[in-house]
Amino acid sequence: MGRIILVRLVRPYIIAALVCIGAIYALQLADIAWDYTCPCAIIAYCIFTAFFFAVQRKMVASLLQTAHDEIEETLRFSISNNPLPLCLVNGEGAVAMANEKFKAIFPDSKVFKTGVADILGEESVAALRADPDVEARIAKGGSEYAVRAVYVSPAKDSSAMYYFFDVTQYEALKKVFEEEKPTCMYLVVDNYEDILQASTDQTRGVRATAIENAVRKFAEDLEGALLRYREASWQIVFARKHYNKIEDGGFSILDTARSLENDADFPTSFSIGIGLADGPALAEEYADYALDLARGRGGDQAVVKTQDRVSYFGGKVQVIENRSKGKSRVMSHAIRRLIGESKNVLIMGHRQADIDSLGASIAMYRMAVTHKKEAAIVQSDYNRSLDDVMQIVRESGNYNFVRPEDALSHMDSDTLLIVIDTHIADMVEEPALLAKAEKMILIDHHRKRENVIEGATLTFMEPNASSTSELVTELLQFDEEIRKLNKFEAELLLGGIFIDTNFFSVKTGTRTFEAAAWLRMNGAETTTVRQFLRNDMEDYRQRANITANAEFTNDGVAISKNEGIHDNAQIIIAQAADELLDIKGVRASFVVGATKKEVVVSARSLGDVNVQVIMEKFGGGGHLTMAAAQIKDTTIDEVITKLKKIIREAEGEKK
Repeated sequence: MGRIILVRLVRPYIIAALVCIGAIYALQLADIAWDYTCPCAIIAYCIFTAFFFAVQRKMVASLLQTAHDEIEETLRFSISNNPLPLCLVNGEGAVAMANEKFKAIFPDSKVFKTGVADILGEESVAALRADPDVEARIAKGGSEYAVRAVYVSPAKDSSAMYYFFDVTQYEALKKVFEEEKPTCMYLVVDNYEDILQASTDQTRGVRATAIENAVRKFAEDLEGALLRYREASWQIVFARKHYNKIEDGGFSILDTARSLENDADFPTSFSIGIGLADGPALAEEYADYALDLARGRGGDQAVVKTQDRVSYFGGKVQVIENRSKGKSRVMSHAIRRLIGESKNVLIMGHRQADIDSLGASIAMYRMAVTHKKEAAIVQSDYNRSLDDVMQIVRESGNYNFVRPEDALSHMDSDTLLIVIDTHIADMVEEPALLAKAEKMILIDHHRKRENVIEGATLTFMEPNASSTSELVTELLQFDEEIRKLNKFEAELLLGGIFIDTNFFSVKTGTRTFEAAAWLRMNGAETTTVRQFLRNDMEDYRQRANITANAEFTNDGVAISKNEGIHDNAQIIIAQAADELLDIKGVRASFVVGATKKEVVVSARSLGDVNVQVIMEKFGGGGHLTMAAAQIKDTTIDEVITKLKKIIREAEGEKK
């Protein structure tokens, strides 16, 4: 069409020019003077062009109108007969043209009156304009549509064609695919042997059968395949669509386990690990990891692992103490063997060492030097409450301390690294030592979390122990070379037990008292330990203010804060949280404070509020009745606001 218009426009002017040239040539042949013929020819050409221009204006207008009509007709035909529902949107965002398929979906739409934003929403339209690869979703008439837009130009007032793709069947198929993905679960009875040992000959079979039936009923409800791979341990593979039912029910199988009748003085508990992944092999790997976390955190809970997160459920029952010291005996022997095979030993605790970390570190230092190995304790900073203790340590000259930045020079392939009172890589004094260590021992009593230290040669984690000091005390008892600790070392270990049990009031079992008795036999004086743990008058005033200004909820939760920034905030708020728990009617206490580096939270509970799970929301951890967290780049008031919200959500889930 464009070529035809161009030819028709140019052709008259070419002809006029040729005619004028021919006329000039003819006049020249007739011997008419040039001065006369040239102006005449020009005048004639101008007359011809003016005439042709006037004629062509009408012709061009007619041609353009014809072209416009043909394009519009083609567009209408293309839109009307397109197999997809679509509409043409003008620069003002109104539907300018639409086919019958579009009108069938949106029967109320009207040309030039209905805006595309009225159909899709302002945000979807803005997203479609900004990125041609983006698609919007809309549900209409029982069907789901994916919407794509093609704009004529990037200009703000550009028109566009909107295409509607029916993806209903695709989404239904996708949903079926997601729902039928295989999900792997591992389920283990935490205290199976203890329950059977507590049973009589007549009831032992009944108790075992009751547990088996509960697990089988659970698997049947999930329509899953059940495999018992060892005693009191099962694998269940089921379709993903049943997982939401488990989660919505709050993992009621844990409550079912606790309700099973037995002859022991503690309830039956399960540890569950679930893996959610795209393939069965990865789901199994995730489930195994999740089960390890569940058991490492003390059992009676479910852990769900996906590609990018770990979720925790349950954990309502206090960890039952394991009455056998066999594991401690085996561990003590294995640790002594590793020490004997190493050239030197480095002992490292967590940042801001407390008396539990320090006492356990010094005790392991004693074990290493007793077995004639060069040893050093890696430490940079410690809690201010340890000032008096650290002065005694330095004045004694009996212990070798190195700063974290210097510790790397003490390590080679034959160095043994012992990590004390933490299993989180980010919390140790010097994370670079973890990467360099080829031999490593991990000793901790905290419930297991993600981001754990990887690659340990030997791991001794007992969440049912009161403290790391208790664990190390048991290790020392089984070391024949250590006949007796010196008085100061025994008192440090007893101090660690005192602090982590709040003077034997929480998380205290028979083995805790046995460890304390052994330390007392080694010269530990409780009065001296209390002197280690004393506070000055300013600390006492701060605790009094925290208690006086506490908020109390109707559910028995106390929340308070330590105003200002204090170097020893962690110790002050921990002591204040313990004191708040002594108030009648208080089931759980939370105290927030701040150091120069971070905001710190200390949480305590009598057992029916799982403070560990709450602290994990802040990146912290601990135990069911005692936990803490350190949060950077925030304020005390912001943490309290978030804390209240988390507590409300947790209490709402319980109801």
